[in-house]
Amino acid sequence: MTVLQRAILPVLLFAGSVPGLAQTTAANAVDVRDPVWYPGDTERLKPLIHKLAANVWLDQKDIWTSPFRMKKIDAKWWIGFGAVTGALIATDHRTSTAFENSRGEIAWGNHISQIGASYTLIPLVAGFYGYGVLRDDPKAREVGVLGTEALLDGLIVMELLKTATRRNRPDSTSEPGEFFEGGTSFPSGHAIESWSIASLLAHEYGRKSKVVPIVAYSLATIVSSARFAAQKHYASDIVLGAGMGWFIGRYVYQTHMAHAIHHSALLHPKIIPLMDPGSRTYRISLAFGN
Repeated sequence: MTVLQRAILPVLLFAGSVPGLAQTTAANAVDVRDPVWYPGDTERLKPLIHKLAANVWLDQKDIWTSPFRMKKIDAKWWIGFGAVTGALIATDHRTSTAFENSRGEIAWGNHISQIGASYTLIPLVAGFYGYGVLRDDPKAREVGVLGTEALLDGLIVMELLKTATRRNRPDSTSEPGEFFEGGTSFPSGHAIESWSIASLLAHEYGRKSKVVPIVAYSLATIVSSARFAAQKHYASDIVLGAGMGWFIGRYVYQTHMAHAIHHSALLHPKIIPLMDPGSRTYRISLAFGN
């Protein structure tokens, strides 16, 4: 398997989180998601966990079966992204020495990158949810729920791809950068998780605030750069992880919003009187929508 093929394979497998691909799936799956709709009483832990698990399951089905529904224009886009990733893989050994790689730099990179670790992001989304419950803020509560969903989606995708590619990290003592050698470098988990939350926050608050997307994406960029500086990942690991994370965040947000619109339409029936004075006929029509 060539370097380019190694890069394109996981990219194509993940292509389900491209909005263009997800729309087809979402259109067919909205009824499936109806029983797991998030109601206003999601403060209760047990039903919330059940609904969250059901949505993650449906997300994973969409993501991993998407290559079978890929449109031509989407395939070209992802093959292009795979080619960029392949080019980065080919130059990873040279670019990994672009920094000084001193002890201080590596230590700094390790400390800073913890901003994007799971044990940092989980309390963050939990904080959004807790604030939403205490202040009766549905937007913050939604961020908490969807943020957890995005983190879980990213974690599953990351672990499966790491297991499939088994690439050694740059600081490995044996064959750094080699694939199928038992490593856990490809793709970057910190990049996937931090960019998925950044993408979700940007899509949730971006229409009302320009500051939130800037801060969110800046922090995700800092985390990704720190992983490179810490010699924990190559540039290709980070770029692929960042792209995947961004699409996961957007996918979770758009799927939820599309279903919310569908669900809202079902819950708002309208009775419309229809009259034809010429024939002296009268009818009543029942419609669903906003």
